[in-house]
Amino acid sequence: MERNSGILLHPTSLPDSPICGSFGKPSREWLNNLASCGIGVWQFLPLAPTDALGSPYSSPSSFAFNPWFLDENDLVRDGFLADNEKNLVPLIDSFNRRVDFELANSKVKFLTNALVKYWKKQDKTIKEEFKRWCEKQFWLDDHSIFMELKIQHQNLPWWEWPEKLALYDHDEIVNWEKDNQKELLGHKLIQWHLDRQWQSIRKLSKNLGVSLFGDVPFYVSKDSADVWSNRSLFSILPNSDTYLQSGVPPDYFSETGQLWGNPIYRWKRHKANKYRWWRKRISRHLEQVDFLRLDHFRALEAFWAIPGKNKTAENGFWLPSPGKDLLGLIKKDCGGILPLVAEDLGIITEKVEKLRDDFELAGMKILQFAFDGNLDNPYLPENIEDENWVVYTGTHDNSTSLGWWREMDQTRKDHIKGRIIDYENFSSWELITIGMKTKAKLFVAPMQDLLNLDDESRLNKPGTINNNWSWRLNNDDLNINKSLRKYGDLAKVYHR
Repeated sequence: MERNSGILLHPTSLPDSPICGSFGKPSREWLNNLASCGIGVWQFLPLAPTDALGSPYSSPSSFAFNPWFLDENDLVRDGFLADNEKNLVPLIDSFNRRVDFELANSKVKFLTNALVKYWKKQDKTIKEEFKRWCEKQFWLDDHSIFMELKIQHQNLPWWEWPEKLALYDHDEIVNWEKDNQKELLGHKLIQWHLDRQWQSIRKLSKNLGVSLFGDVPFYVSKDSADVWSNRSLFSILPNSDTYLQSGVPPDYFSETGQLWGNPIYRWKRHKANKYRWWRKRISRHLEQVDFLRLDHFRALEAFWAIPGKNKTAENGFWLPSPGKDLLGLIKKDCGGILPLVAEDLGIITEKVEKLRDDFELAGMKILQFAFDGNLDNPYLPENIEDENWVVYTGTHDNSTSLGWWREMDQTRKDHIKGRIIDYENFSSWELITIGMKTKAKLFVAPMQDLLNLDDESRLNKPGTINNNWSWRLNNDDLNINKSLRKYGDLAKVYHR
């Protein structure tokens, strides 16, 4: 990549749509705005379905798209939905300031039923195209079965389903499928249309010269189609309990560490089939984007494993990961170049750094972590000595830069005082300018920072469950285009 600038904004946050952003006009207008302002990268979070709290990092399916993103107007335009049907989509004339998860799910349910109903009117060519696409999606059957079983069992986790279904009994599944053909068609149509719409966005981004920067979580949710249909690859006992779970050890920030609760990988099983599941997962994501952030990269060198019944991460232990072997195979799959960015934040060992550097992966630097008075702080702008980094003001897990400043104690403010032009009236643009000046090849700022918003607009606060993942751009905010132009002009000054 040439020296460039980007903006972090998840599609759910896009304006100009009733419930949340979509793969239709909202994404097209966003890409056109980025391109017209000379901004070369659009970064977003995983595009997968979310959990009940709206998090795309705890998805029921790591291969599928989030159905919330399906654009009903494009469905009508392309002849897959009657125009009068579109007007029945819940709250189609109302534009919500935050994503309403319940409304988003209601919209998906309506569109699913409407697409199945209208499918009979599609011609033979379209149906054959759909059939060919389905045959290429190795993950699609399991995803569709899993999602429909969730619906039919009141959204209970798979280990609370009837035993044969929970254990993925082949004969039981085959018999169940026979009685649920229409429902399964609905799930598959949703994913096909999402794929069609996103490929259109992908084509537009290439034509405009805007790179798409995606994100893939390291672990997957226990209550997912991935674990349910591939349980032998995960730390799941015959009774469906998790015997080892994920997290990170105690540190300066937490006396008990972080307990995430995902099942860990049974790496020997993955190795036995040449890491097929992992390689297919990365390949699927790279069909959608130009490059990927690999979350929790350090777990590719070694990971913190916690006994399954523990309620904190304190009594975990380190186990080795086959990151070198896995990355080598993925690199081969990609033709010799790994389009990955390592999320290498936190306490990182020399072995993790070596793994990152051996595969020439860019790492991440967060400016909000820089100004603690330590001259050796690796996040300080002057300590970012080469270009193979992605520098951020903050990420989706951080406060906005304005919120960060307002929460900062006076001692820390004094450490940054000499770098700030208007100390008394701090704006997030101060931090953006510092990031633009660095040697890093790519600088990215969350859209909230371009608008100088406070923590009322924060996307996620780890360790909390309220008001996360739902922030949206205000549809009538006249500062959006002005801020994008200002950002693009600043990027030109620093040759990005």
